[in-house]
Amino acid sequence: MADKLAIITGASTGIGFELATLAAKDGYDLIVVADEALIEASARDFEQFGTHVTSVQADLATIDGVDTLLAAANGRRIDLLCANAGTGTGGAFLRQEVTMWRHSIDTNVTGTVYLLQKVLNQMIATGAGKVLVTGSIAGYIPGSFNAIYNGTKAFIDNFTEALRNELKDVEGVTLTTLMPGATDTEFFARAGMLDTKVGQDENKADPAKVAKDGWDALMEGKSNIISGLANKLQVAGASVLPQSMLAEMHRGMAEPGSGKE
Repeated sequence: MADKLAIITGASTGIGFELATLAAKDGYDLIVVADEALIEASARDFEQFGTHVTSVQADLATIDGVDTLLAAANGRRIDLLCANAGTGTGGAFLRQEVTMWRHSIDTNVTGTVYLLQKVLNQMIATGAGKVLVTGSIAGYIPGSFNAIYNGTKAFIDNFTEALRNELKDVEGVTLTTLMPGATDTEFFARAGMLDTKVGQDENKADPAKVAKDGWDALMEGKSNIISGLANKLQVAGASVLPQSMLAEMHRGMAEPGSGKE
């Protein structure tokens, strides 16, 4: 086993898979988790880098799921956490089943917050640790037809900024927020957004590039990183444009059927 351990959530595909790859290449033992059986196949990919990998299939929308993940550390010190798991809910909010939107909130917010509380307390007790949380530039934009997801990311972006301030006098522990824009992952299929303009956009960001931006910021102990110049400009624009205009712009990207035929 290596002398350092990383936990990566949402590691079966997308940004989480790429973050786990970077951690494996950097010599971390891994605990990787997702709510699907694919996590076991992904774990085999990470093992090619000569690291020890433990895969966990758990629903991080639940306290029990997070506890199951943490138990897999088996008492080892957690040196690095990439809290990346998240899920979207595309379409008109009023037509969504309660179980759907609540699962999104519980995954993106409740499970993430609980995981951060548990891991950061451990890191503070040992005086060392690095945490990367995947927020989103979506948190700056009222998300018409993806309202729950954007709302949860607004929470994460805001919450991590507040938590970073609370930790500013803590030595040896850093908290970094990664804020990507639309990225070429399974997100849009899982959120039922393949018929939208943003879902069909062929210029979405490469998850490997997004993960590398986040990883580099994490290693440097930066407070946050907006991945991609266009996304930096979009966030800058969001600070000056009326919220109603931003909501209408998002509608044009995310309304069902807005994609090309």
